[in-house]
Amino acid sequence: MIEVVTAILKKDKKILILKRGNKVRTYKGKWAGISGYIEENEEPLERVIKEIEEETGLKRSEIFFVKKIKPVQFFDENENIQWKVHPFLFEVKKDEIKIDWEHIDYKWINVEEIDEYDTVPKLKETIHLLMKSSGQ
Repeated sequence: MIEVVTAILKKDKKILILKRGNKVRTYKGKWAGISGYIEENEEPLERVIKEIEEETGLKRSEIFFVKKIKPVQFFDENENIQWKVHPFLFEVKKDEIKIDWEHIDYKWINVEEIDEYDTVPKLKETIHLLMKSSGQ
């Protein structure tokens, strides 16, 4: 099983999604949240903060933890991988970010628009769960 974190950043009524580039190992060209592999003995919250800093250029002081929900587990037959995803929701005050090499585009969208995008597996359900349980 591969454990990863995924973060959804929220600013006002919009959320950030990022389009994965061709240099990543999995899900090239798919829209995603901010994500990364959890390393051995690493806390998911620490990993997700590092990933946000690396993938958006935002500093720790510019992101505000809102919540995490229980991990989402699933088997992806196309990739032949069992995933365990630790989802987090953060708020930010600014929407200017600097994407890194992993992504080729980003958008701030309304939550209900996520269904219009070709996303990584389980992202739509995860976003709806994060937003539902946060009163959005």
